[in-house]
Amino acid sequence: MSKKTPQAFLQSQRQMPERVSLELRQQGDWHELYGRFEEAEAKKQASRCLDCGNPYCSWGCPLHNYIPQWLELAREGRVHEAAALCHETNPLPEICGRVCPQDRLCEGSCTLNDGFGAVTIGAVEKYIVDKALAEGWQPDVSTAKPTGRRVAIVGAGPAGLACADKLVRAGVQAVVFDRYEQIGGLLQFGIPSFKLDKSVIATRRTVLEGMGVEFHLGVEIGRDIAMDTLIGEFDAVFLGLGSYRYTDGGLPGQDLKHVLPALPFLVQNGRIVVGTEDNRADENQGRPIAGWEDQVQLPDLHGKRVVVLGGGDTGMDCVRSAVRLGAAQVSCVYRRDEASMPGSAREVANAREEGVQFLFQRAPLALLDDGDGNVRAVRVAETRLGEPDARGRRRPAHVPGSETELDADIVIIAFGFQPDPPAWLAAHGIALHDDGRVKIVPAPPPHHPLRIDPANPVYPYQTANKRIFAGGDGVRGADLVVTAVQEGRDAAASIVRFLSTA
Repeated sequence: MSKKTPQAFLQSQRQMPERVSLELRQQGDWHELYGRFEEAEAKKQASRCLDCGNPYCSWGCPLHNYIPQWLELAREGRVHEAAALCHETNPLPEICGRVCPQDRLCEGSCTLNDGFGAVTIGAVEKYIVDKALAEGWQPDVSTAKPTGRRVAIVGAGPAGLACADKLVRAGVQAVVFDRYEQIGGLLQFGIPSFKLDKSVIATRRTVLEGMGVEFHLGVEIGRDIAMDTLIGEFDAVFLGLGSYRYTDGGLPGQDLKHVLPALPFLVQNGRIVVGTEDNRADENQGRPIAGWEDQVQLPDLHGKRVVVLGGGDTGMDCVRSAVRLGAAQVSCVYRRDEASMPGSAREVANAREEGVQFLFQRAPLALLDDGDGNVRAVRVAETRLGEPDARGRRRPAHVPGSETELDADIVIIAFGFQPDPPAWLAAHGIALHDDGRVKIVPAPPPHHPLRIDPANPVYPYQTANKRIFAGGDGVRGADLVVTAVQEGRDAAASIVRFLSTA
């Protein structure tokens, strides 16, 4: 093991793993865009960390990962120890290493990001965990003392998986129910394979099952199992319901043929890519799976003009999928400027490299009919950015007389997603916000001590029903994978406290 050189960031430039060639991407290659570091390159990139004393990278991560520490372990070649440290704060590190917008979080906060190029934190994280798991390393839960308590988790998305991981480490049996045939939620069904290969999720399922997590898939609460049954058979319930209802922009003409909501488009295409579109009934005990992914029949995009409305990460997934599906022209319409885009700047750069055209400061007004019920164009208007709104984002206002038409054979609406709470929540006393988000006891601010009133104990992430907790997108609205993971972990900690006094 070589001694660390403080000036390593000067001797080695920031470098990402090798990417799939542009030519292959444009020809329809669905493999993960970024490859994996070899050991020597991973060590070199990890050595660039300054270990600056005040780890801005850790503060920039919602999970506050021990980033400098596991970078140093990776540099020293102690991959199994690095993987164990990764898992102390993040139960899905190899997934976050692939899908997190590191340019907005840890890498964006890196001291070297100003001029020298941030440490490639995400790529090294992916290297550490992929290599450790390939070598047979597994999380060690042998010291977890069984409590005899059981918790039901509704939803096998990031929040539910994170909750399950944390619970089994505390000696609590975690039983996860999900209405779909695979774990992962939108990790499995919404994120394209060029960002997250589905074998990664399958490996994580094997790891979680090895830790003692139990999965019941293709099982819908309220249809196959009553919520009353869960409450009767388990000591507590965690709801990781996600956000699957797409935001309706209310555009005239959005019911025309070949106007598609983003999520069903991504889901159906993802099933085709991984070859599971025809066997869903068999994997769900003979029943077809009802839900948003069955609402859309995908048109052939080859040679078509595709317009995607929306500039978030989902919009980037849609435009880059359209490129791989052979579209002749792909455009992204966004009503603010590029600096205001909510998605990852790296994803925008990848999309632009793949040939996507961006039309910034354009607001869609209507979708136009060709006379036979098919969409033929999008009417847009230029916008001017005004004063900030309540969230600090500048409001776009239409520029009078700037309306134009943008030709389109297929339009994909990617305005975002909202929770779609099941009807049975109300019957169990679970209160909702007006937009469908589950109301919970809020968590204390970071680094503030948690104080529980013994006379009237309430716990963070607890719903109005004290035995039911909730977290993730169903609570906060559509957000990042890493924030759902953070809420799932924190909710599990609250559940453990609750069970210790119940």
